Amino acid sequence: EKLCIPEPPNAYDFGQIINALNANKDKAACADLLATTDPKTLPVLLSNKLEGEILLIFIQSLKHYIAGKDPGLAYQHLFYLSKAKRFQVVLALLSKNEKEEVQHLFDLLTESQSDQYSLEDLESLKKVYEL
Repeated sequence: EKLCIPEPPNAYDFGQIINALNANKDKAACADLLATTDPKTLPVLLSNKLEGEILLIFIQSLKHYIAGKDPGLAYQHLFYLSKAKRFQVVLALLSKNEKEEVQHLFDLLTESQSDQYSLEDLESLKKVYEL
């Protein structure tokens, strides 16, 4: 059964939806949520609730469902995710395998072309993700 996901109006609702999606490891529904969420609002919606598992399901959803269709949107989400509170802490706690997942997403975006980012933008963002 497919979840219908409206754009969450506030950080609390967003957190509830993310926790439910993460509990079910529902990457497709997470991709739907990201597709309907303005990337600029991510830091506010995440508030101080960013965790490793949440970052990972975002990365996996972007990699498997969004990057191929809309690399610009994937880039925007990566960019604004890096502005969220706790991003540096969560990043520091990622395992080697989890970092490889992030690297794969960046590789996909490097192969794809978008007018929303340049290769220089991508290289700069990779440094923020410590890749």
